[in-house]
Amino acid sequence: MTDRIAIRVRIAGRVQGVGFRAWTEAQASALGLSGWVRNEADGAVLALLAGPEDRVAQMLDVLQEGPAPARVATVETTPGDWPAEAGFRISR
Repeated sequence: MTDRIAIRVRIAGRVQGVGFRAWTEAQASALGLSGWVRNEADGAVLALLAGPEDRVAQMLDVLQEGPAPARVATVETTPGDWPAEAGFRISR
């Protein structure tokens, strides 16, 4: 069995106004991850990813690219707390 982890991810670059949150929700849901994604006031996107370590790693790989109109400059991770709810959602 794979270890389960939770991490916070801050994605910077051209990541707002390009469908990044909806794309992230779809990708994370397809991988069976729990957590959320939201826009930050500084133009970045912040996400909490929780689930099997290998699937979280897959999600980090796809976040490096983002959806077609996005231009990801940096992806930074820090440890996160396990989400209270199962499933993945867009947070406001």
